[in-house]
Amino acid sequence: MEDAYIIQGGKKLSGEISLSGAKNVALKVIIAGLMFEGPVILENIPRIKDVLELISLLQNLGGKAEFIAKNKLVIDGSGIKKNRVDLFHASKIRVSFILFAPLLAKFGKCYIPNPGGCRIGARPIDRIVDGMKSLGVVVDYDPQTGYYQAVLKDKLRGSYCFTKTTHTGTELLILLSVIGTNKIVLENAALEPEIDNLISFLNDGGGQIKRVGTKIFIDGQKKLVQKKPFKIISDRNELATYVCLVLATKGEIKIGPIPFSLIKTFYDQVKTVGGNCKKLADDWYHFSYAGELKSSKIETSPHPGFMTDWQPNWAVLMTQAKGESLIVERVFENRFSYVSELRKLGADINFEQLPLKNLSEYFFFNFDPAKKYYQAIKIKGPQKLHGGVLSIADLRAGATLAIGALLAEGESVVQGASILERGYEDFIEKIKSLGGEIKKI
Repeated sequence: MEDAYIIQGGKKLSGEISLSGAKNVALKVIIAGLMFEGPVILENIPRIKDVLELISLLQNLGGKAEFIAKNKLVIDGSGIKKNRVDLFHASKIRVSFILFAPLLAKFGKCYIPNPGGCRIGARPIDRIVDGMKSLGVVVDYDPQTGYYQAVLKDKLRGSYCFTKTTHTGTELLILLSVIGTNKIVLENAALEPEIDNLISFLNDGGGQIKRVGTKIFIDGQKKLVQKKPFKIISDRNELATYVCLVLATKGEIKIGPIPFSLIKTFYDQVKTVGGNCKKLADDWYHFSYAGELKSSKIETSPHPGFMTDWQPNWAVLMTQAKGESLIVERVFENRFSYVSELRKLGADINFEQLPLKNLSEYFFFNFDPAKKYYQAIKIKGPQKLHGGVLSIADLRAGATLAIGALLAEGESVVQGASILERGYEDFIEKIKSLGGEIKKI
């Protein structure tokens, strides 16, 4: 057996965790760095599999991307010689789709295949393509090869309003618009703080980007040049993972640093279910078990709502809460792969039908009334979990299954460890620092 965690669970976990840099910023600023003149230095970049895969992809194109310290990365796109992303590298990582921006800026024409990454839903690629076309990019898809061909005959111009918010789409259109001579307006743009961190990076290099609510105004510039190294924000998903783990095992944790605005919704929800929360100095926090947890009803939505990436970890925590908890997933249509796995540990989780009308407006993905969706689960607690053999299907589900195994009494095997490691830096070391028993085989 390979690529698995062996976990001895059932212990109260406590300790201190220093958060790594945000995966969903790291990947985007690395690609954005290719659009700068000269080298770019990025700090707080996590050494996770997705980052390493992206580095390999960029090197394959001819670009420079290498760590010069544990979490310090240097990027230089001046040596890129290819405008075609090979299928092997692109299949490993979804963010490859954003390479449209630097490759079009450099060559005016490029070829990129359908993106890879976790299969947690169909993902709104059509909204991204529509946005590119609206701003002047000619995009064609070849179903025989699985490649998109994009051609930029002139500088982008005009405006685009997303029919539904898309994180990746907003970032790609920002990058496409930032270099040029025209003004671009994006409407109904996503509000995620990771996007604002990307905007800060671009503006530090000479970009002229301004956000006013869900509108983003971009004045194209002829060039971007970094003046000083850029440090990305910490990972709010990582915080939710370790807090849910510690509270489920009735422990406590000091964790940070991360701005409160990034985690406020999660912080407030922990307080609502009975967890003890305290803000400390310098963007650090203390969370602790304070007695019997209460059940909850949450639904996921884009920022500032309850993150879709938080809900799998929250589900494990709710197995320890008294009563029936409800989780409704509105962002992706395949986010409950962990349910059948947690049932193997003894979790009482069942799918629920939503008695709602206008579902196409309620969900943030492209809802098809001809399909059957499973978008809500009911969790009964508190449940005493036991060990089992589990299989990871996607990144966030992987963290969920590891949490479940650490909570459960006895030994568990969690297969597919490398999927979890796509987004979590030093996972084993951090779990051990909390007192958890885990090893990889």
